[in-house]
Amino acid sequence: MQQREGRQIEVRIAGSMRDIPSTAWDALDGVAEAPFLSWAWLDALEQTGCVDEEAGWLPHHITLWSGDELLGAAPAYIKGNSEGEFVFDHAWASASHRIGAPYFPKLLVAVPFTPATARRLLVRRPEDRSELLPVLAEALRKLVSALDISSAHVLFPTADEASALADAGMAHRHGIQFHFENAGYTSFDDFLSRFNAKRRHQLRRERREVEQQGITLTTLRGADITPEIVDIMFTYYVSTVEKFAWGRQYLNRAFFEEITSRLRGSVEIVLARDGARPIAGAFNIAGPTALFGRYWGASEERPFLHFNVCYYHPVEDCIRRGLSRFEPGAGGSHKLVRGFLPTVTHSVHHLAHPRLDAAVREFLEREREAVVSQTLDKSIAFR
Repeated sequence: MQQREGRQIEVRIAGSMRDIPSTAWDALDGVAEAPFLSWAWLDALEQTGCVDEEAGWLPHHITLWSGDELLGAAPAYIKGNSEGEFVFDHAWASASHRIGAPYFPKLLVAVPFTPATARRLLVRRPEDRSELLPVLAEALRKLVSALDISSAHVLFPTADEASALADAGMAHRHGIQFHFENAGYTSFDDFLSRFNAKRRHQLRRERREVEQQGITLTTLRGADITPEIVDIMFTYYVSTVEKFAWGRQYLNRAFFEEITSRLRGSVEIVLARDGARPIAGAFNIAGPTALFGRYWGASEERPFLHFNVCYYHPVEDCIRRGLSRFEPGAGGSHKLVRGFLPTVTHSVHHLAHPRLDAAVREFLEREREAVVSQTLDKSIAFR
């Protein structure tokens, strides 16, 4: 229990999304902007077995209450590993073990397998967020102590949330992703006009190459995402996982089926066809102002197919629909030369061991300086 501005705030832990009323969760500010924060998405992960203790993601959702009123909530998990997080702390784990302090388990506030920036503290009233973020920081510290675990981490919060949590004593980390930002473009050609002539010619050639092969791209939504399409997309997802030695299949067929049914207005699949035959696809999530790219795969290799399915077609769609940004996912400096701007991402961390905390904070100070220097010049994406 914490006292804030004359009211008692109680922290309660939910071991499942089904311990939290779905209507109360979905009414929280932040959910509507990012469908992967919805009760349905998080519940589907649990119900299909993608998220459980065996997978290294034990639900431990944090809720903040004043009497019977849900003031705020954060999706949280006890983690037995660092897989599926996309904020890499393997060096921290090694250092922790070297000083005799086991790093796992740890507490994580995040959406599993989703390196996308969005609110991490969902609140009933937006004006309460500044009051409740320090409550969350204190709750994380107390949970780490009560559970006798190494640390707590908040991944991919918004910049203002990260700053507030850092002000409340957590260590602030910067990362880099590459995002498309819609500068009021009227068309894809308008977007291309930002590039120098050489780069503009390259992008047009990559688009034309796919068209000349007779490949068509379509975004499927709602009822157009049939069970057959779900099967195709899941096959593509698995094929990409199996292509790389470091690939991990975090999701199963049941999740794809469940989420395309429960979030019909939010899940979108870009399907590439050669004639009538599907050959590639991308699984995206659409919010009211942003598009989030998640999974991609193909049944055969074609020149520039990946760039068209995962980048050019969604960018053109964002421009047409007036969406403000497109986050195509983690990594990939090849996005930079295609007009995706270097963008700072955030995470914040509480490390219980004083020596580890001091060493990590020293490292993060240098890392933040490096990230800021690499993301200052946005025009590099168009040169």
